[in-house]
Amino acid sequence: MPLPKLTLEEKKQALKKAQQVRSERAKIRQDLKAGRTGIREILEQVDNDVIAKMRVAYLLESLPRIGKVRTRKIMNEIGIDETRRIQGLGSRQKQALLERFGNQ
Repeated sequence: MPLPKLTLEEKKQALKKAQQVRSERAKIRQDLKAGRTGIREILEQVDNDVIAKMRVAYLLESLPRIGKVRTRKIMNEIGIDETRRIQGLGSRQKQALLERFGNQ
């Protein structure tokens, strides 16, 4: 399926929106890393489009002392696919994440 033809103005708007989303995600990651917010607050904001479309791996890697290797191991143990986004998590998967990281 070919990509739709966008006008120059539509391209500018799309780029601006993408940059805004990246900035918001970066702030969320900084807040998680610094401990200003926890995973429980993030998982409760599924109605926020920026959070809902964030990959779970990206979220976990933002937690203190959790890197790519530990993230992959944790996701395998819980049964979360590498490409899963937060909005696609099941209730058991969310509960498992909260049990593991709820106090952070």
